[in-house]
Formats: sequence, C-alpha cells, structure tokens
Amino acid sequence: MCGGKGTRLESPREKPLHPIDGVAMVDRVLAGLEESRVDAVYAAVSLNAPETRTHLERVDGVTTIETAGDGYVADLMALLERPAIEPPILTVAADVPLLAGAAVNRIIEPYRDRDTTASLTVAVPVALKRRLGVSVDATLEADDHLAPTGVNVVGDSDESMTRVHYDPRLAINVNRREDARIAAARLSAASTEDR
Repeated sequence: MCGGKGTRLESPREKPLHPIDGVAMVDRVLAGLEESRVDAVYAAVSLNAPETRTHLERVDGVTTIETAGDGYVADLMALLERPAIEPPILTVAADVPLLAGAAVNRIIEPYRDRDTTASLTVAVPVALKRRLGVSVDATLEADDHLAPTGVNVVGDSDESMTRVHYDPRLAINVNRREDARIAAARLSAASTEDR
C-alpha cells in the first residue's frame, strides 16, 4: 500500500521514496517481502505518489495497480476487485522499513498451512512504540493499548482477529521525521553489529 500523501513526514520526497539510511522505504519493504515466502507482490499506487508509481514500475517482480489513493480501505477494495487477487492477501504499508522476511513468514504461516481463513490485524503494544520513541498515530478501537503495524492479512471469511507482536521492526512505522531518524539509527546499529 503506497499511494498515500504522507504529509506528516514533511519530506521533500513522496513518503514511500523517503530514504531510510540511504534506501527508499518502499525498497526496504520490498526487500523484506523478497526474503519471505509471499507468492506475488502488488503495489497499490495512486496519483498522490506518481514518482513512486514510476519507481515501482521499474522493479522486477512487482505489479503496480492504480487506486484512487482515498485511504487504506478504499484502496484495498480496489485491489480486491481484481480477479487475479484472491484472499488471503498480505497487505503491508510502505512505511514499515524494518520489515523482515522472518516476521512476514510468522504472520502468513497459518494461511499457507490453511489453519485459518480469518482476516488478521497485526498489532504491537503502544508501550513498545513509546519505548522506541516512535509516534503513535493510531490505536485499535477495541483495545487502545495496541497500535496497528501497517501489516495485515485479508482473509476469505467474515471472521477477524488481532495478533500482538513484540518485534520492534514491526513497531516502527515512519510517519514523522523523528520516526525516520529512529528507523535509520536502528538500521545503522544493526549494520554495525553484522560486521
């Protein structure tokens, strides 16, 4: 999902193209998906982010789908109207630059094993986001101590569930400049540890 305006970030670039440690956020998300066992990658783009559309059209293995850019639900409904796209569908916001393949695999495993058909909201504790120093721009309506991660699964039944993760990489959504700084610092620290 990469067709939003991203005004809170106050970046000179479109939000998905905002660099985190020198790499566009959307490219970091794509790298996490590439490490995972997802079958196909579709990018929901819109007129709100034309440079992002152009960028993604050049990426092998990514199919872009034009949406109205009217928000997550409206854009998701546009995706679901495509005959080639059937639930279960993993949706990932372009602002989760620390996404890792292992985390994605843990999320999609029950769907690959056909253990569930329910839709899934992946959440993290608000306390984790606060401990990391990142913004809390939304909480779950039914449980205000949980924040959505921007990672969800649309199932093929009317059931829905919420799964809580404690992975800091899922807790960092880059919505503001400070979030971007924190994400870059964590990537830089991880890169230093790998040496």
